[in-house]
Order: sequence, then C-alpha cells, then structure tokens
Amino acid sequence: MKKISFFCLMFLMACSATRNTTTSKLPGARIKLTTDSGVIVLRLYNKTPLHRDNFLKLVKQHYFDSLLFHRVIKNFMIQGGDPDSRHAKPAILLGNGGPSYTIPAEFDTSLFHKKGVLAAAREGDDVNPAKASSGSQFYIVQGKVFTDAGLDSVETFRLKGRKLPLSHREVYKTIGGTPHLDMNYTVFGEVESGLEVVDKIASAPRDSNNRPFTDIRMKMKILRMR
Repeated sequence: MKKISFFCLMFLMACSATRNTTTSKLPGARIKLTTDSGVIVLRLYNKTPLHRDNFLKLVKQHYFDSLLFHRVIKNFMIQGGDPDSRHAKPAILLGNGGPSYTIPAEFDTSLFHKKGVLAAAREGDDVNPAKASSGSQFYIVQGKVFTDAGLDSVETFRLKGRKLPLSHREVYKTIGGTPHLDMNYTVFGEVESGLEVVDKIASAPRDSNNRPFTDIRMKMKILRMR
C-alpha cells in the first residue's frame, strides 16, 4: 500500500506540474495585484492591445498603488482604479476619477464575462454611445452561476435578443459570470490565480454606495511583459 500511495502521489505531482507549465506558457503579460485581502495574478489578453498596453503603462507608473477597491457587489464584481480613492475620506462616493483620456472599445466575440475576467469600466451609453473605456478604472467579475432559463432571460431582456454562444452558456452554467455585460464592456484579461481573493473582496461589508466600510487597497507590479 505504501508503494501504491507513493506512486499515486508522484503521478498527481507530475500532473500538477504539467498543468502549471501549460498555464505559464499561455500568452499574455502577467500582473501581480496585491491587496489587503490577498494576492491576485492577472493575465492580460493580446487580443485587446490598446487596453493591455495602457494597463501596463499605468502599472509601470505605479498609478494603481494605494488605490481602493471602491465598489464591490457580491455575486457581481469588484471595481477599482479611481485615483480619487487614494486619499478619500470614509463614506465619500467614488468612481468619477481617472485620466483625461478614454480607450476605444475592443470587443471580441471570444472574450466574455466569465468569472474572473478583468474588464474596463466606462461611462453609460447615454453619454458614451461608442462604449469607450475609462483610462484607468477596471473591474474583476465574480458573477454567479446561471441556469438555462436564467440565460434565456438575459438574452431576451438584457441582450435584446442577441444569443449567447453555446460554449459561453456552458461556462456561465458551471463557472458563472455576468453575461448581460458581454459586448458592452471591454474584457481584456483574467485572473490566473487568486479567485478566492476576489470572492473575499466581493463579500466585504459595504455602504449604500457599495464602498467597503474598511478600505481595501491595492498595489501592482509587472511579472511578465508578454
């Protein structure tokens, strides 16, 4: 029995190493996002080069360091990147700060709002019909798991009849996400490790503006450029 257990252990370790090697070979820059609640590693997509390059530029400039996750909603997302949050007093409404520029939308039908994706916040359609992204504000999706009936409802009432690809529906039914945001906000990366940290931040007690009562700050550094 000891020999069998040993070889089983070695097999599992080998499988784990293979998975880790495969993950590490995926293309895309890596960002280490350190928060008061733990560490998240983000992988940026090469399919959205404008957002990727802007995010990398801001990280190099330490733009995000000491900023807050100023808006968190359980089963939805966690949002940060507002420079006004760095020295904000408690209970102050945040979410209007950022650089003087926006980034053109980079929609890709293969990129969707599954749990753990990194996407760009933006102003609403009434003042931003082109759906251009904020220069700095971002969110990470927590979302929830959907049933087929729930996804049918999203397609009818939130996506105005647009059908979700079957492969995306399967992900929304297993991993979860926020399908009503698809092709409305630019997705430009995903969490490679640290989803449990996203869950923890999303569950933080918050005020009526969805700002956590206890500040949750961030710091970022580049782990890999491409």
